[in-house]
Amino acid sequence: MPHDSTSSSNEARARQLLARLSPAEKLAQLSGATDFWAGMGDIAFADASHRHPWPAGLLPGQGLAGLQFVDGPRGVVLTGGATTFPVPIARGASWDLDLEERIGEAIAREARSHGANWVAAVCVNLLRHPGWGRAQETYGEDPVLLGEMGGACCRGLQRHSIACVKHFALNSIDSSRFLVDIQVSRRVLHELYLPHFRDCLAAGAGSVMTAYNRVNGLWCAQHPELLTSILKNRWGFQGFVVSDFIFGLRDGVAALQAGLDLEMPFRMILEGSLGAALAAGSLAMERIDDAVLRLLRAQLALPAGDYPPTLRGCAAHRALAREAASKSIVLLKNAGALLPLRDLTSLAVIGRLAARPNLGDRGSSDTRPAMAEVVTPLAGLRAADPQLLVRHGDGLDPAAAAQLAVSCDAAVVVVGLDWQSEGEHIHPGDLAPVLREMPAPDPLQRWLGSQRLRPFWRPVAELVASITRFASARTGGDFAAGDRTELELPPAEEALILAVAAANPRTVVVLMGGGAILCEAWRHQVNAILLLWYPGQQGGEALADVLLGKLSPSGRMPFAVPTSAGHLPVFEPRAERVIYDLWHGYRLLRRQGHAAAFPFGFGLSYGSFSHGDLQAELLVAEETLLVTITVANTGAMAAAEVVQVYLEPPGQLVERPARLLVGFQRLQLEPGQAARPSLAIPLRRLAYFNENADAFLLEPGTHRLVVARHAEDEGLAVAIQLEALVLGP
Repeated sequence: MPHDSTSSSNEARARQLLARLSPAEKLAQLSGATDFWAGMGDIAFADASHRHPWPAGLLPGQGLAGLQFVDGPRGVVLTGGATTFPVPIARGASWDLDLEERIGEAIAREARSHGANWVAAVCVNLLRHPGWGRAQETYGEDPVLLGEMGGACCRGLQRHSIACVKHFALNSIDSSRFLVDIQVSRRVLHELYLPHFRDCLAAGAGSVMTAYNRVNGLWCAQHPELLTSILKNRWGFQGFVVSDFIFGLRDGVAALQAGLDLEMPFRMILEGSLGAALAAGSLAMERIDDAVLRLLRAQLALPAGDYPPTLRGCAAHRALAREAASKSIVLLKNAGALLPLRDLTSLAVIGRLAARPNLGDRGSSDTRPAMAEVVTPLAGLRAADPQLLVRHGDGLDPAAAAQLAVSCDAAVVVVGLDWQSEGEHIHPGDLAPVLREMPAPDPLQRWLGSQRLRPFWRPVAELVASITRFASARTGGDFAAGDRTELELPPAEEALILAVAAANPRTVVVLMGGGAILCEAWRHQVNAILLLWYPGQQGGEALADVLLGKLSPSGRMPFAVPTSAGHLPVFEPRAERVIYDLWHGYRLLRRQGHAAAFPFGFGLSYGSFSHGDLQAELLVAEETLLVTITVANTGAMAAAEVVQVYLEPPGQLVERPARLLVGFQRLQLEPGQAARPSLAIPLRRLAYFNENADAFLLEPGTHRLVVARHAEDEGLAVAIQLEALVLGP
């Protein structure tokens, strides 16, 4: 069971420890335990983020080994054999909560084997635009999918560690994340961009990481409404709030007063400002005590256990990675039932990505498995059937690739994105305002004292900031892939697909990547398309399982892929100010009357299913709607169906999306097997946020519930009359 940081015994011990600490010791708890300059050097020259956890809250005299932070959205990022799982957007395509909980637990156990106990594996930033460079790190474009999947991962993580949920809030542009100001109404904030964070906290997450960006003019790490009014007061969060790393805040006193509890990973802005503010009376000791108490609670609640290095990449975790990759694969097209591939003696596998590891970007979520342990698509297909002749071509010459395809029974073209196409991004010039606040080297501070040194050090910091901005301007400022504004494949890859498909009608296109790929130039010329994502270290095995028919594909799209980039919200990676509204993804497409190329929730199967006897019942005391339906596997092989429940609200009082996801459940059924799941849907998901009432309101009238295979499917509907209801904050 997940540990409980708020138990009475844990609370009593935390308060006893707090009472023993001096003011200086309390202040020291609020910053990472690493000196700024030593830590920056460690990152620059020793690859520190992949070598050791980042410590904070060390109290060896009190028997506390501290918080030990590690990143982990697709697995523990430290070297040493940790398992690399499919990226979160791929796992979002599985719609499998049990699977995600097991992955969270596996990541936590491997983190503990490295000495880490605090894991930032849960990114639930809503995918407002599928060109976001870090699309691969989140679960999709819908708050219900995000909240359910993120909550499942939190439950798994909290069994052995402290789960860190990020980035709070409205972080979905990477190239301007250090400067952009997101403008949003309170209705949009509470209705669309916060529910998934609330779900993760309800699942037991022990910490929340703030975002770099601003919201309505205030930096997220210094935002009283987000951190105190909403997170701690409205939602009752008892865990702690941590800044995003190094460049997460500008004003230490403002941040602590707003509700931040810890700056990571260095002694930096907080250490340089809180002591003087406390002495001057502009900062209350009560706020410091509250922050320290939250950190102590989290440490004391960590479970003891044996976490040997043999956990890393163990057989059970590799099997879990293979299961996740298999369940994540989305079959987007299968004309003429081309798949699964049968009766093959030879197979052409074409494309550079087929033969090399492609695990995702190289930012903070970058994992470091031994390359020999990564099963590529080519290796997976070769190992799956020793009798099958698998021939590989790199695809650089479309004519040669077509000739190879003609010589084989079928062809698989593996194309898409990699770390050079999309990923986490830093624009160095944006860091100048924070660099002005960087502390002097520790030896200088010890020699002269921080107060005496400050007037002399300030010009040095200004000079470093100016040099950084100047160098960034001269170089264009880009040294990472960042966000994507061109969503199509490169022309050379589109030409490759067309050439191979023309040469062999039994051509399957396998797409890799984390964000959307527009396929309009070629999708009508090929008979089969699979979305493999960044599938983790066992991805090649999973691909072979699906292509050759060992498993039916069961992934469903976690975001909509439009037919034109013009059907998406405006997306400017270097924007300094953006307005977020209710409209993006499948909600925006329906409002505009555009059909998606591949709708949200869409995915084909080798099986077939029937739905029937749909019923909805209101459970007033539980503030829940119970939706029940019979689902049967009418196909010839075992397969999974994802039951998706959409609401079509009355929409009489305010404008609302015409259809929105309110619940889902994944079912695995044998041929001929039927199940009758009941989905408990909180009434809050049917409501809208009323700013005047400062609460969610359920509209009176007819609510139409549709069980559909995707957001654009007609589906099976039932109507229910509901009375007006105030659902609270």
